[in-house]
Amino acid sequence: MDRARRTALVVVLSIVPSFHLSAQGLSPRDSAFHALNRLAYGPRPSEVDSVARLGVLRWIDQQLQPERLRDNRVGERARAFKLLDYDREDLAQRYTAALQERRRMQREMAATGDTMRPQGGGSGPMREFRELGGELQQLAVVRAVLSERQLYEVMVDFWTNHFNVFVGKGADRFLTPSYIEETIRPHALGRFEDLLIATAQSPAMLFYLDNAQSIAPGSSPASPLSASRRGGQGVRPARQPRGINENYARELMELHTLGVDGGYTQQDVIAVARIFTGWSIERPQQGAAFTFRDWAHDRGEKAVLGVRFPAGHGMDEGIRLLKLLANQHATMHHVSAKLCARFVADEPPDGCVDAAVEAWHHTGGDIRAVLRAIFTSPDFWAPQAVQTKVKTPFEFVVSAVRATGAEPDDSPRLAQVVARLGQPLYLQAAPTGYPETQADWVNSGALLGRMNAAVALAAGRLPGVTTNLDAVVPLTADRSQLTDLVNAHLLGGTMTAHTRTVILKHLADVSDPVQARALAVGLALGGPEFQRQ
Repeated sequence: MDRARRTALVVVLSIVPSFHLSAQGLSPRDSAFHALNRLAYGPRPSEVDSVARLGVLRWIDQQLQPERLRDNRVGERARAFKLLDYDREDLAQRYTAALQERRRMQREMAATGDTMRPQGGGSGPMREFRELGGELQQLAVVRAVLSERQLYEVMVDFWTNHFNVFVGKGADRFLTPSYIEETIRPHALGRFEDLLIATAQSPAMLFYLDNAQSIAPGSSPASPLSASRRGGQGVRPARQPRGINENYARELMELHTLGVDGGYTQQDVIAVARIFTGWSIERPQQGAAFTFRDWAHDRGEKAVLGVRFPAGHGMDEGIRLLKLLANQHATMHHVSAKLCARFVADEPPDGCVDAAVEAWHHTGGDIRAVLRAIFTSPDFWAPQAVQTKVKTPFEFVVSAVRATGAEPDDSPRLAQVVARLGQPLYLQAAPTGYPETQADWVNSGALLGRMNAAVALAAGRLPGVTTNLDAVVPLTADRSQLTDLVNAHLLGGTMTAHTRTVILKHLADVSDPVQARALAVGLALGGPEFQRQ
């Protein structure tokens, strides 16, 4: 184990007991630091002062209107990601080609008795498709690090997690990019009802939660001739479904809208599943677009939450149901509580939730209005809310890169750091998405991994990113002054006396000012104050 890793381990072990911090009253600069840590992925060098000068409420107002903020840097960097040049049909064709190549290789290995996979996991279509998957993850990192529209990127991440799909499941390998770009991003700050309908019609969601295979009992496709006359609605799916699948119906109510205590019953789940029979997707060869299969739909009468859905209806009753669910009080409370948990505290205060629900009622689910209610709630600004939430691995990596003014490259290496810390992007198999609470992310092993990454970043040894500490902390031979500068520039003045003592102890025998600065920055980024937001 090298010196930096030994130091990281010692510091983690010495800091963990003091991980709980206390908050003091908020000055204008404190308020700017707090807002940047919650509404954004942390401040960049000198950004706290610029937001304090502008006024934190004015900055929040700007973030709530991202379309008015120029984001040229992200636009320039996004052009390097060829993933964005392909639509869903393009990716479907490339996925099909990759599958064909894999099957050919499997046949060849079976014929020759060779059980060893080729180095690098294949070539041609397989390699290209794997590289596109890496681009999907790294694009999220680049946008989060560099975008001026920080709240927008935070909300894209929030909704992607709330309406989670698993990119590792079959067709979702090629459906997830369009899910992010065409379903989540356009609606991230719109109306919840529109976002809910968009996710329900998303091929990625329909495949992930198996609704694409859900049909009314006894249904069968129309003849090929009649199917062609109706625009292909009778095209037989790749696998012949056998009946109703309840997966989407259950998660729609339990996770996406009403919540586990939302007042629905198993009979409601069955009725919702019947309503969504026929909501499916085309074959990959046909672009895998959303389609409503009339022949597969249950046209009988249903009832959900005591509301009657008369017989004889088709896809329209699904839209009616989604609007009904989006405007239920239980949905408003469930989603508002999740938003308050994300922005205020792991245990969301009742006042924050009530303010968000009231804004939802008044505006018909305008997400911007709900967020504004949260950000102007006394609970958001309460001293006890400051630095009480622990960053997820994604938030930690992005905020550390932003804090050091570093520049991520276009390779997937920085996204791989996020994965090694426990949060591989778009790879949460459970529909619940990744957790947000401290209990799920804080333990000595996780903190050691973060410390090692932070020390490597500050030393310029973290793959996928270029760091220049000259723009962050000036050089000085005075170790006490160096620690104070790191505290002011990176931690907003929140460094505890205990953390300061630990850092000074490990700087004592480092003679080179450049190495000392890198070590001090790395230890501060890996310490308890920076892990909190």
